[in-house]
Amino acid sequence: MLIGVAKEGNTVCQHFGHCESFAIYNTDTKEWKNVANPGHEPGVLPGFLADLGATVVISGGMGKMAQDLFNGKGIQVFVGAQGTVEEVMETYLKGELKSTGAIC
Repeated sequence: MLIGVAKEGNTVCQHFGHCESFAIYNTDTKEWKNVANPGHEPGVLPGFLADLGATVVISGGMGKMAQDLFNGKGIQVFVGAQGTVEEVMETYLKGELKSTGAIC
């Protein structure tokens, strides 16, 4: 499974579309890959991350349209995440990450 985390530096970005990059974590190999944000255009990022193979996306904040597009592709969305990418991933892998469902 591939999990995409919107990030700014080493922390979870609070504005999904404006993040500098995505940390992609492969749960099978336990490896990280950093992928630059190709740019903020409405509707582009859900397709971009789906094409990479992401099945889960984690961010601090995300708009309703992006959340709906991800859900339509069968990609689970967690919003409201805060902290370093590694801390948030550890929380997710323990099954303890809760999405606030907040729309920004």
